[in-house]
Amino acid sequence: MPYLIGTDEAGYGPNLGPLVISATAWEVPEGIGGEELYALLGRAVVARASLASRDGRLPVAMADSKRLYQPGGGLRLLERGLFSALAVLERFPATWQQVWETLAPESLDQRNALQWYADHQGKAPVELEPESVASLGRLLAAELDGAGVRLGGIASVAIFPEWFNALVDREGTKGAVLSRATLALIRRLLDTLGDGPVAITCDKHGGRNRYRPLLEEHFPGSLIEIHGEARDRSTYRFVHEGRRLEFCFRAKAESCLPVALASMASKYLRELAMDAFCKFWTSRLPDLRPTAGYPQDAKRFKAHIAATGEALGIEDRVFWRER
Repeated sequence: MPYLIGTDEAGYGPNLGPLVISATAWEVPEGIGGEELYALLGRAVVARASLASRDGRLPVAMADSKRLYQPGGGLRLLERGLFSALAVLERFPATWQQVWETLAPESLDQRNALQWYADHQGKAPVELEPESVASLGRLLAAELDGAGVRLGGIASVAIFPEWFNALVDREGTKGAVLSRATLALIRRLLDTLGDGPVAITCDKHGGRNRYRPLLEEHFPGSLIEIHGEARDRSTYRFVHEGRRLEFCFRAKAESCLPVALASMASKYLRELAMDAFCKFWTSRLPDLRPTAGYPQDAKRFKAHIAATGEALGIEDRVFWRER
């Protein structure tokens, strides 16, 4: 059977907090693409935030995380989709730390080196009851089984500010950092799949339209065919180590279910990271308003914590992203 992989990021633009990149892998029937998955799994999965009851069951929303989460709006919709998918994978993280260990284990050393994360405690999911996770997981598992679809995995990587700055200095642009980290994550996920062909869909990386040099770097020795490079999408096909691969970098890629779930995982981890970061500082500065980390408000937050950070011996490079 063929496979689908979808990737997306959260935190590309902010000055505070990590850049998080996630990928999801699915085994699907022949001829099924990421957008067709919604129709195939329609009794359990919807692509809209307003959840409607169907046959007495409440489906989960898997969509662009920007549609499911707004600042101050709570994490419940993100948690319904993400934790039901984790339940299908028989993963049941119950704490803040366990969510990170489940989704982004290779980022733990970076994260734990930062004092606002190392000792942070919290339950997970934050707003969804554990019994709901089990129920939603059973609903999604039954629908996947009936449709002949298998969720193969969810994997994330988080790049925290000091390492992000170092990578930008080395690569030259933050777009190059995003692209290389995304392709490295895809390579790791490919190694967990069977031998079938794989169609990979990625949300476009900034304004980049040409990806063949990056693909040649990560898939050396492959003859990479260009099947269009334009503003809306760039598509490439090639064989690597006997496996047929198709890469599509496209705008609004979250209309594909594998990308949508990756978007949700990335956003959820970033929100967990920002919540812990803000609580560290607000516990020391009670009149400090939390921040989402985006440039204008990030400057306000940075100015407010400057004296306290200096007293604690915390250098800007540890938490401030230069680009």
